[in-house]
Amino acid sequence: MNQLSLFDDDNGPPGSGSGSGSGSGSGKPYAPGVEPASPTPELARIAAALPHRLRLGTSSWSFPGWTGLVWAADTSKAVLSRDGLTAYARHPLFGTVGVDSGFYAPLDAGKLGRWAGQVPADFRFLVKAPAAVTQRHQRDQAGRWHPNPTFLNPDTALQQAVEPYADGLDERAGVLLFQFPPQGRQVDARRFAEDLYRFLRRLPAGPTYAVELRDAHLLTPDFAAALHHGDAVASLVAHPRLPPLPHQQALFDNQHLPAPPSGPLVIRWLLRSNRGYEEARDLYGPFDRLAEPDPETRAAVLALARAALARGREVFIIVNNKAEGSSPLSVLELARGLSSDAE
Repeated sequence: MNQLSLFDDDNGPPGSGSGSGSGSGSGKPYAPGVEPASPTPELARIAAALPHRLRLGTSSWSFPGWTGLVWAADTSKAVLSRDGLTAYARHPLFGTVGVDSGFYAPLDAGKLGRWAGQVPADFRFLVKAPAAVTQRHQRDQAGRWHPNPTFLNPDTALQQAVEPYADGLDERAGVLLFQFPPQGRQVDARRFAEDLYRFLRRLPAGPTYAVELRDAHLLTPDFAAALHHGDAVASLVAHPRLPPLPHQQALFDNQHLPAPPSGPLVIRWLLRSNRGYEEARDLYGPFDRLAEPDPETRAAVLALARAALARGREVFIIVNNKAEGSSPLSVLELARGLSSDAE
């Protein structure tokens, strides 16, 4: 297995493309040169049977290997990154998308607004906040690590994440995700939860904030309480660094919390437990088939989604190509399972 990198679930730095789509089948024109693949009758039937509170999508959208699945014809990555969002949004199953590029550098309101204008009104974006807020240490030009002065700084978060997200996306804003890279075993779990709580309480009300970890030892009742009292939700993540999804969810079903979570259920299905990011990328590219199905994780995602939907919660599920080999096909399998519940 390849060693997990610091940014092991992201698709690349700014410019690699990240975007959104919606399954509304609206009459919005697609970008010139990027036509959506024609949906099969089965796909249309499955989409029509899905619960309205369910939002399925992928991590980014600029993958040429999705020809026939999302795109009608072969198209370059550069063109898809620039012009493919609206075609992605016409896929019947896609009601959200993960915008990972915000992790590497702040996304301004203008760019987010242009993306919002390319998708139907019922589409929602899941956007990553910059690492400037969640990365405990940063490298200098010589490659040495130093404490990050803007770590958990609410003013930085407001300027670089919250305000552009709210102003640019407006009604299409779905979830603002604070993904914390590995913090290190030396970080005290209780202190981290306390610092996180204070950070969240200083953010303005309105947006849906989600928090995602990469350190199993930080998944504690204190962390769950920090999210509850900080008006945030957890982003449950299928990732080798963390326990299986049901174990993560159990933390938030704990009897010590005053009430079960009321915000959306957020799940990001990123990697198999036995693969590193680069390893999966090399094995699975060009991401046009389910190269290594993971029925156990798929069943866990389905069970969590069904339980949340039964409680009346909105559900966001973002799938990475590195989960099974092709996120559109993984989304299709999830949709098959969830649509059958309504039949």
